[in-house]
Amino acid sequence: MEKEKHSSLTDDMYKEHILELYKSPSNFGVLSSPTHEKTAYNSVCGDEINVQILIKDDKIKDIKFSGSGCVISMVASSMLTDKIKGAKISDVKKMKPEQVLDLLKMKLNPARIKCALLAFEAVKGALR
Repeated sequence: MEKEKHSSLTDDMYKEHILELYKSPSNFGVLSSPTHEKTAYNSVCGDEINVQILIKDDKIKDIKFSGSGCVISMVASSMLTDKIKGAKISDVKKMKPEQVLDLLKMKLNPARIKCALLAFEAVKGALR
């Protein structure tokens, strides 16, 4: 019983964290002079995420995203940009979709996976 209560509390705290990120996502906005940029669009639901990246010395010096979408796409964009800011370009290029999905720590149905990977798709496209 105690373990269930702890798990429920942790789940509630995580859901609260997700909602906070949705209301005020990290790295949401526009860069003044990006070196790379790409927009990804989910035709199934209409979500659209634009990613702007500033690369310096083969690293992501800064990254911002803008656009509109569901909770999943916005939160995943926020978490992904937090994770890769400061990272080497070679490391980001090696990232797999599963690593982005793992950031969310939740089970998603197939339709929602596309939402969760929208910013990842934009980042990969921008770095090509």
